[in-house]
Amino acid sequence: MDYAYPWDQLIAHFKFQENPAWAGHFAALMRSAPWVEPALEAADFVIPMPLARERLLQRGFNQSALLARHLSPDKTLEQVLLRVINTPAQSALDRKDRQDNVRHAFAMEPLRRGAVSDKRIVLLDDVMTSGASMRAAATTLRHAGAAHITALVFARTGVDAATA
Repeated sequence: MDYAYPWDQLIAHFKFQENPAWAGHFAALMRSAPWVEPALEAADFVIPMPLARERLLQRGFNQSALLARHLSPDKTLEQVLLRVINTPAQSALDRKDRQDNVRHAFAMEPLRRGAVSDKRIVLLDDVMTSGASMRAAATTLRHAGAAHITALVFARTGVDAATA
């Protein structure tokens, strides 16, 4: 989806108004895109973008983890990719600052570092704007030995509505 009206408001309601029930609906819509099902089938694991501990406590749930559980419950792998730095919200930053903001924000859980070695990963998030967070998380997974990483998001800024 294009991260514009009405999707931007629905996503905000999902994330910030304590309405996790939207996850099932968003996952169903994601499955309707022709490239999602093959990506999920080919994956060994679906890894949701992690939230910093502070943001998780504030929100009460990780929206990406909820989406992952609805998309592929048997392949969802949580708590292996960690957000180790509670960075400012990406939405308030320009492109360069977004890249700098998340450069060292992710790490592998030390006791599970080998879990992604030689595996095909779907890295899942609800919204992608500049791609800086996805890129930083994917780099962390790649350094841990992931063989292939596919990024899937529910909404993307700047998407042509004809291709959404």
